Amino acid sequence: GLAAARRMAAEGAHVFLTGRSQQSIDSAVASIGEHVTGVRGDVTDNDDLDALVGVIAARGQGLDIVFTNAGGGEYAALADVTPQHFLDTFIRNVGGTLFTVQKVLPILNPGASIVLSGSTSASNGIPSFGVYAASKAAVRSFGRTWAAELVGRNIRVNTLVPGPVETPGLAGLAPEGEEQALLD
Repeated sequence: GLAAARRMAAEGAHVFLTGRSQQSIDSAVASIGEHVTGVRGDVTDNDDLDALVGVIAARGQGLDIVFTNAGGGEYAALADVTPQHFLDTFIRNVGGTLFTVQKVLPILNPGASIVLSGSTSASNGIPSFGVYAASKAAVRSFGRTWAAELVGRNIRVNTLVPGPVETPGLAGLAPEGEEQALLD
């Protein structure tokens, strides 16, 4: 996500980035420099999404690209999945994607692009990572459905599946000895 924000800003886009940690946002904004606005918020909170859309709309130029990249998951074998594990993963990955895109629809400019962050986990069977994989399969499905649904507004929708990227979010995710499965 941060690499994409840096690249877009370097190419002249004004980037709005959001996250739950003000410290992380401040660090990201400082590393990007110009053409960036950081907004603290959680994609699982509709009030935070409304506030983000308000900040974007106040700039008065609409939005040309939305890149949904918030998400995460934890390992849990089938026998160990709890309702809370399932709900936490799905509200963050699926709900966060759905409601972010839904909230920005009114400010998307004609010809805008929606880029959804997918995962190879949606297609690869990684033991004990089924809930996360299912959530990313749902995101992939959103991409296909929304591309057909938004074609009349000339809005492109793509799901980007870059493969595993060594980031702080990936470090320490896999149980001891299973880290390589994420990187393959």
